[in-house]
Amino acid sequence: MRRRVVITGIGCVTPLGCDVETMWANVREGKSGVAYTTVFDASNFPTKISAEVKNWDITDEGEDAAAWKYRGRHTRFAAGSALKAVRDSGILDKPIDPTRLGVYLGSGEGPQDFGVFTRMMVAALDGETLDMARFSKAGLQMLNPLVELEQEPNMPAGHVAALFDAQGPNANCLTACAASSQAIGEATEMIRRGDTDAMISGGTHSMIHPFGVTGFNLLTALSTQNDEPTKASRPFDRNRSGFVLGEGASMLILEELEHAKARGAKIYGEVLGYGCTADAYRITDIHPEGRGAVGCMTAALKDANLNTDQIHYINAHGTSTQVNDRVETLAIKTALGEAAYKTPVSSTKSEMGHLIAAAGATELIICLMAIRDNTLPPTINYETPDPECDLDYIPNVARPAKVDIALSNSFGFGGQNVTLAVGRYRS
Repeated sequence: MRRRVVITGIGCVTPLGCDVETMWANVREGKSGVAYTTVFDASNFPTKISAEVKNWDITDEGEDAAAWKYRGRHTRFAAGSALKAVRDSGILDKPIDPTRLGVYLGSGEGPQDFGVFTRMMVAALDGETLDMARFSKAGLQMLNPLVELEQEPNMPAGHVAALFDAQGPNANCLTACAASSQAIGEATEMIRRGDTDAMISGGTHSMIHPFGVTGFNLLTALSTQNDEPTKASRPFDRNRSGFVLGEGASMLILEELEHAKARGAKIYGEVLGYGCTADAYRITDIHPEGRGAVGCMTAALKDANLNTDQIHYINAHGTSTQVNDRVETLAIKTALGEAAYKTPVSSTKSEMGHLIAAAGATELIICLMAIRDNTLPPTINYETPDPECDLDYIPNVARPAKVDIALSNSFGFGGQNVTLAVGRYRS
C-alpha cells in the first residue's frame, strides 16, 4: 500500500495578495491584479500591462534586507512564500530529522539587469559593428558576480533549503508553465516511495522585465488590450487576445500522512493523483487534438483511482489565448466524456494573470481553498461565449457548490502537461 501524501501548510506571494486568505478573498470576489507595469518602463512596448506583486518585501517576513540584496526577485518571492508555508504547517515547531525534509521547486530564471546589458552593448559598439572583446571587457567591469549567480533557476531551491536546514532531496524543474505542478507531482512521488517524509514544494517566477515581455510579444502570446488592464485577461471568452504576465510564488508543505498525524498537523487536503505527459509536437503550439492534455488528465484520474463523474471542479490552465482555451476545452471533453458538461471549470488567470512557473502551485492552493469553503472561483471578464468553448466556466461570479475533489491543469510551452488531483482529506 503506497504512502499517502497530504498538504499541511500553504503560503503565497501573488498579485492578488501576499497571504493565502487575502489572495483567496480577492479571487472569490472576482478582483483583478492587472494594472500598468511599474517594474520597468513598458510605455514603448506593445504590452504595457502586467500583474505585479505589490506592497510586499522580504523584510515583511522578518528577514534582513541586506542578506537578500543580491538575490533575485523570484528568490525573494520563493523565500517569503516558503516562510509562510512552513510557519503555517508548524512542521519545524518540534525537532525533525533534516535529512527527511526536502525541497522541490518549479522555478524560472532570475531577472536580468537590462540597464547593465544595454550599457555593455553601447560600450561594445564600434560604428555599426559589435566588438565582442569590448563587450567582454565591459561585462567584467560592470557585472556583479553574485547577481549573475542568482540568475540560475536552482538558486531559489538552494536558498529555501538553507532557510530551513532541509538536507533531504533538493531539485528544481523548469518545464515552463507546468513547472510548479510538476514539482509538486514529483515531490509527491518522493514521499510516496519513502525517499523523504516531507517536502517544501511549489514554484516561483517573475518574467515582468524587458526580455520576458519582448519574447512573449514576439510570440504574439500577450494581450495588447492596454486601455482596460483589468479586462485584458479573458479566458474562454470569444474576444480573448492573449495572456497577461503575472509574477509571484506559492509553496506547499507536502507530508506523509502518518508523519502529519503523529505531530497533530492540520490537513488542508490530500494529493490524490498526478499525471504528466508531453505533446511531442511543436514547441510553441499545443497539439490540435489536445493529446497531451487528455493524457495527463487521464493519468491523474487513473493514479487517483477516480471516475470522471467524481470531479467537482477543474482549475483550467486557461491562458486566454485563442488556441489554448479551445484545445483545453476539447481535451476536457475528451478526457471526461459526458461528465465534462456537468463539471464546473474556471481560469483564475483571468484575475491574476499568468505566473508562469509559479502558476500551477498557486492554482492548486486555490483548489484547496475551493474544497475548504465549498466555493467555486469565477472566470472574470467572460462576456461573449465562444461556440468552441462550451463548458461551464463559472462566469464572473463565485458559486457555492460541493467541492470534494478538484483537478488542476498546467500546460507549458514545449508541450509539457501536468494534471494534479487534490481532494478533501478523509481518514
